[in-house]
Amino acid sequence: VQLQASGGGLVQAGDSLRLSCAASVGNFRRYTMGWFRQAPGKEREFVAAQKWDGGTKRYQDSVKGRFTVSRDNANNRVYLQMSSLKPEDTAVYYCAASAGAIYSSMTTSAAYGYWGQGTQVTVSS
Repeated sequence: VQLQASGGGLVQAGDSLRLSCAASVGNFRRYTMGWFRQAPGKEREFVAAQKWDGGTKRYQDSVKGRFTVSRDNANNRVYLQMSSLKPEDTAVYYCAASAGAIYSSMTTSAAYGYWGQGTQVTVSS
């Protein structure tokens, strides 16, 4: 499984940005896809995830109502639409894939066996 994240950039507070993650994998539909982020000096944290069935989504509390995760199984892509961005959203964003995540583990990095290289998102105030 290879994951390639893109779409990051420098934006102002209140702006929107859409991240994309392309997956090179057979049977993409089998994988739960997640987004994590890591700010300088901080640990990697969960942002959002969408289960393989396309229905179940989970979000970190701080991004609920602002971020939306979606997936395009026909084109092996997962997206993170980010709106009302804040300076505290500044981080490197990673997409990840899990072959076996269940609802309770979707927010846990250990559940994901495959990671992309990350894309930088910088939000200025």
